[in-house]
Amino acid sequence: MPKPVEGFDWSNVKFPDGWGREDMLSLRFVPAAEDLVFFGQTGRGKTHMATALGVAATSAGYPAGFWQTAQLVPRPGKAKREGTLDRLLADVGRAGLLILDEFGYVPFDVDGARLLFQVISESYERRSVIFTTNVEFSRWGTVFADDKLAAAIVDRVVHHGRLVEFGGPSHRLEESLMLGKSGR
Repeated sequence: MPKPVEGFDWSNVKFPDGWGREDMLSLRFVPAAEDLVFFGQTGRGKTHMATALGVAATSAGYPAGFWQTAQLVPRPGKAKREGTLDRLLADVGRAGLLILDEFGYVPFDVDGARLLFQVISESYERRSVIFTTNVEFSRWGTVFADDKLAAAIVDRVVHHGRLVEFGGPSHRLEESLMLGKSGR
């Protein structure tokens, strides 16, 4: 079940200058087709916040699509082979907010990277994309297996998006440790 925005610990979240929590929670970035990159190590709340924003966007009337990137990447290749790529791209294209979770956790093959690039390129200035990642922009070339594709995507995201950094301790690790202690 998705976790709500209420009660989220904001103490270790760093927003870009001139833009903050209220701006993000207002969802104004969605109709403006601005992208957000939630960057930080595992367990810092990136997926929690992306999911909460997706639920809020849906409640506000913006269609949202949530994809674990490793599950999305093979789908265009399969759809292309089956002749259903246009339908898949149309399904993804209906979202006013596209959430790509765990972006870069698993490297893509060249075909998957090119098709994901197509999805992201078609989103540029048409819909918002939230990327959750623990991979620095400088390493996106290794994820895409193509430095030029990665540079084009980073360029779009940097010039029409915002980087939100999630730091601090791992929430999941702390919860696991607490569960372990209470079970003794």
